[in-house]
Amino acid sequence: MIVEQPSGTQGIVDAAKTFWAKHGFSVSLLLPAFIYTAFFTIIIVFSLIQLSLTDITADAFPTLSNYTTILRSQDFWDAFTRTLVFVLVGTPLQLIAGFVLALIINREFSGRGLVRSVFLLPIAIPAIVTAVIAAFMLFNYPFGHVNDLLLGKLFLPQMVDQPVNWYASPTLALGLALFTKVWRDMPISMLILLAGLQSIGNDQYEAADTMGASSVQQFSFITIPLMVPAISTVLILRSIEVWKEFIFPFIIAPTFPILGVLIDYFYHEQRNPAKASALALILLVLIAGFTWLVSVLL
Repeated sequence: MIVEQPSGTQGIVDAAKTFWAKHGFSVSLLLPAFIYTAFFTIIIVFSLIQLSLTDITADAFPTLSNYTTILRSQDFWDAFTRTLVFVLVGTPLQLIAGFVLALIINREFSGRGLVRSVFLLPIAIPAIVTAVIAAFMLFNYPFGHVNDLLLGKLFLPQMVDQPVNWYASPTLALGLALFTKVWRDMPISMLILLAGLQSIGNDQYEAADTMGASSVQQFSFITIPLMVPAISTVLILRSIEVWKEFIFPFIIAPTFPILGVLIDYFYHEQRNPAKASALALILLVLIAGFTWLVSVLL
């Protein structure tokens, strides 16, 4: 008996029907979101590219004059250096802070729910509110609360003779911006790392105990290796966030702009959206390259 094989077209149709029967519901849920995201992403990127290739001062298109002007500018290289330091210092700090908090609330103890709620409070405060409180209340010059503490006006002994000008140097100003950024965003890292910790089974630690492994050995050879996926996620997501940071440096350290603040300067102060678009695309390439490098290293 000879069984007739379906034609090529019929085979494709049958495969499509089988796929839709198995995954149709999932596709129907994800497809609208994908189309929406892809559509606006394509429009935005296309508009940025078109605008970045336009020299509005000379009414020329297409031209690379915006890119050459930016890459020859000392302001760009200063902002790039500050941004790179911001990323290389801020990303590990967010990882370490989130890891410490996750280790604390991963353990069972009385009042753990309350402690977890307290650790989540920073993310509930809008970023601009955090930046304004830090810049104009806590670290204001010369009458901020921290300066009052250092001058001995409150309950601490006097530690300085003159109020500290937190905004006089890029180290102090950007350090303050980075400190507030890490404080405000560390609950995000904490939640990702906490999910990773809770996915590790207790049986592995119990087996290590029976073999005489110390707490340090268990942390080094069980916790850290099994936490690599969560750590990688934190490093990639938080590095992207720090690369494109704007609010904290803009409010706390506007005199020493990083790339995100420099884009705003080109757009609002210089009234040159084409130049701002070119810098935005340069920043996008830097983020993509850095993310690829982190992914390869991890």
